[in-house]
Amino acid sequence: MEIISFVGSSAAVKKTSVGTNINFPRLPKVSKKKEYRPLVTKSSPSFSSSSVAVKIEKSHSRTERQFAYVGIAKIFSMLACLAVLILVPYTIFNLLSYLDNHTTSLSYDSLSAYEFETLNSAMSRFAMDGTLTDNIDENGNVLSEDGSVLSAASVGLGETVTFQTYTVKAGDSISTISRKFGLSNISTLIAVNDISNVRTLRSGQKLRIPSTDGLVYKVVAGDSLNSLSVKYHVSVEEILDANDLDSDTLTKGMELFIPGAKLDSASLKKAMGELFVYPITAAWRLTSRFGPRKDPFTGVASNHTGIDMACPTGTPIRAAMSGKVVYVGWSNIFGNYVIISHGNGYQSLYGHMSKTLVKKGQGVDQNTRIGLVGSTGYSTGPHLHFTVYKNGNLVDPLSLLKK
Repeated sequence: MEIISFVGSSAAVKKTSVGTNINFPRLPKVSKKKEYRPLVTKSSPSFSSSSVAVKIEKSHSRTERQFAYVGIAKIFSMLACLAVLILVPYTIFNLLSYLDNHTTSLSYDSLSAYEFETLNSAMSRFAMDGTLTDNIDENGNVLSEDGSVLSAASVGLGETVTFQTYTVKAGDSISTISRKFGLSNISTLIAVNDISNVRTLRSGQKLRIPSTDGLVYKVVAGDSLNSLSVKYHVSVEEILDANDLDSDTLTKGMELFIPGAKLDSASLKKAMGELFVYPITAAWRLTSRFGPRKDPFTGVASNHTGIDMACPTGTPIRAAMSGKVVYVGWSNIFGNYVIISHGNGYQSLYGHMSKTLVKKGQGVDQNTRIGLVGSTGYSTGPHLHFTVYKNGNLVDPLSLLKK
């Protein structure tokens, strides 16, 4: 093989014949200076003091937010638990109350006509108790033994009035005392003795008894015999004679007896205690009136014996008028019920009570608590059934209740 080699800078070319072993001349090494550059990458952070402060502040803010979130979550959790603790018992209570207040519907067949008639007869019998001594009509006129009204002429109208004192005895009533002294109207004893309620008469009480019927009137400024004559429908002469007056001059504060005068209807009813008050003073709703109506269960036409006053179970029931408790018991119709005798033929029944608070024979004043509203007996829900009798006959309670 021929090898052409170039040596140095000479341009001569030397041909050399060599074998297979070839020795190449070593070339001189060229040294290069290493450059040292700082290692900088895009992800390398800057470690300046301001950047470190910012990083710490951001980390602190994140921690505060985390704590705030945890606190809010705990508060909501506590409120949810509190709501459950309150709502669950409240819901259970209302459910139990609803189930307790709504009795199972009774079959009409189980309430025989005989039972209605029996209870009605019992009310009539109770209503007549103790009324034979109160023989007066609705205007306060005293009735004679034959039932006729005593006339003013029969008690000496026109005479000069005189007074005597009487001590009330056991068994007396306003009508029996009036009849005993020949008075034709109970207004006389009521007005002369300033009786606010005749049912408050007690044994041993002292009463002034005039010799004739009339009212005691106290003169006010502007009164004259003529004006009083017109007001009470009596003559001037009768007023002069009854008071033994020689002159028609009146002075303020003078007491005059007006012969033959009577209390007005409202004053008489008030004194007789015949102004019933509503037996429930809390909020209530009238769900059924007195008289014809459809049966609440069957839809069959029937006669409602009183009024129904709907209100929550446990609402206090009060005596509509003072009197004496004559019956406390149970009926499939009225459930727990109470009957009160008020005298003068009046009787009241209170039905469907959840609980009775009085006993038979107990005296009660108007507004005395006698029981609690319920839904016992033949009832569709909590309410009071209120019935009134007058001399054994049903009366619409709304016609007697004080407005």
